[in-house]
This record gives sequence, structure tokens and C-alpha cells, in this order.
Amino acid sequence: MKEVRVILSEDAEEAYKYLNERASESKIERSILNSINNKVELIKVNPHYGEPISKSLIPRKYIEDFGITNLFRVELARYWRMLYTLTDGESTVEIIAFVLDIIDHKKYDKKFGYRKK
Repeated sequence: MKEVRVILSEDAEEAYKYLNERASESKIERSILNSINNKVELIKVNPHYGEPISKSLIPRKYIEDFGITNLFRVELARYWRMLYTLTDGESTVEIIAFVLDIIDHKKYDKKFGYRKK
């Protein structure tokens, strides 16, 4: 079985650091951070854990910035989302789960062009 490494993009790393800094003071941020950590472990066990997003719905920014061809969504606590893509690692026995974003529901809707009804 291939090893799965989870790597965070700059944006995801920034969100993770923010949540980590606030987790000791805020129950909300702590719950989101715990949710991220739990989901990362699930992705390591099963890289296809997240819900696949149709290729036609992948935001152009992700395609241009990262050259991705697949995208998965994981729902986190407090309606946050984690978006990741899978790529081959540097060796033939590795898969990289590259976390592109960790965002709240409002930013997620905006990124995908969803509008309030």
C-alpha cells in the first residue's frame, strides 16, 4: 500500500496556524482544528475519503495556480471546508494529498460561485 503524505498550501497553512493560535482561547477554533486533524488522519488511511468535486466545478484559480486535475471536499466542524487534490509523490510508493484551502462556508460559497437564495 502506498504511503500518503498530507501537505498544506500557503493559504491552508495560514488558516491552520491561525486556528492553532486561537484554539487555546476559543472553543470554536479548537473544534475546527480538531476536525482538521481528524480528517487528515482519515485521508492518510484513505486518500479518496473526501467527496470528489466534478471537474467542471473546479475553480479556475486552483487549476491555474496548482495545475490540479482532481479536487476533493471534506466537511469540517462549524461548516468549514477543507479542499485537497491528490498527486503522485516523488516515488512510486507515495501519494500526496495537497490541501489547497481550509475555509469557512461563506468563502467556500464565494470560491465556487454559489449565491444565496
